[in-house]
Amino acid sequence: MKVKEIRELTTEQILAKVQESKEELLNLRFQQATGNLEKPSRIRDLRHTVARCKTVLKERELEEVNK
Repeated sequence: MKVKEIRELTTEQILAKVQESKEELLNLRFQQATGNLEKPSRIRDLRHTVARCKTVLKERELEEVNK
């Protein structure tokens, strides 16, 4: 998910996306531990998505403070 797409979402949608991504990341880590992980690059993608979402949330928080 790109930053532009994330910025178009509401804050609640972004928070839901973070939660969903973290749950999927946890499941992928379990798969990796058991040796059943088919797409290791998906873990990296999810970590980046979570970071992007948190960055957008922080930007919004700072915008509100500076108003």
